[in-house]
Amino acid sequence: MKNLFLKSLALSICLAGFGVVASAQEHPPANGGNKSSTPATTAAAPPAVVITAESTPIELAKAAFTAQGGEKFRNVQNMMLRGSVSLYPPNSPQSIPGAFSIVTANDKLRMEIDARPVIVFKQIYDGQQSYSSMPGVEVPPLSKFGLSVLSKFDQPGYKVTGIANKKKLRGFRIADAEGYTTDFYIDPVNGRVMEFFLTYGGMTFGTANNKFKEVEGVLIPFSFSQRFEMPQGAFFAEYNVKEVKLNQTLGENAFAIPR
Repeated sequence: MKNLFLKSLALSICLAGFGVVASAQEHPPANGGNKSSTPATTAAAPPAVVITAESTPIELAKAAFTAQGGEKFRNVQNMMLRGSVSLYPPNSPQSIPGAFSIVTANDKLRMEIDARPVIVFKQIYDGQQSYSSMPGVEVPPLSKFGLSVLSKFDQPGYKVTGIANKKKLRGFRIADAEGYTTDFYIDPVNGRVMEFFLTYGGMTFGTANNKFKEVEGVLIPFSFSQRFEMPQGAFFAEYNVKEVKLNQTLGENAFAIPR
């Protein structure tokens, strides 16, 4: 039972990356150096979007894409995030505090979490091979879910369809050619993605964004929570991003698999 919980916990931590990762391209920025680093500038002033009761699913997706930063969001080359996390095991009001870091470039991922003494975890995907410090924990490519697919909503192979709204939030679904889907719920006032849901490994993972900041014209969730149902009950995690770096020159070993 404990092993199942730890594996589910590690999977949830990895899938948290879908909530903050854009469609990063793995190459250095044009100036060859570090382009952007936080603490972030200011709370984002959302780009002008127009959402009406008659807005189509593709118009909702475009509004969400614009709110994320539009082409600046699409052209993020890589992303590094660090912060704190509070983990809530099923049926427990007591949180497990920890720290996390995420580095992404396209499908590549390096994520580490330190929530001693309960869990110390590392996950790496180098674009071809996956490594986990906890055997049996794997995640799909980052390009298949979450904000990454939003950056490709208007590209060939992606289909945007309507889903039921959630209270005041407007909903739409993006599916890729392989059938992977993410359901998005956006604020009808400014187009920001407030919630999204994905299904992987027979489980549904939900992410709710609470606070945003703008970094180099890209909207970044700085406070978000995640929930998924386990056989033992619901698991919660609350993330607070403290540092963001965009478009850095990454070292050759950034995604090296331990041998």
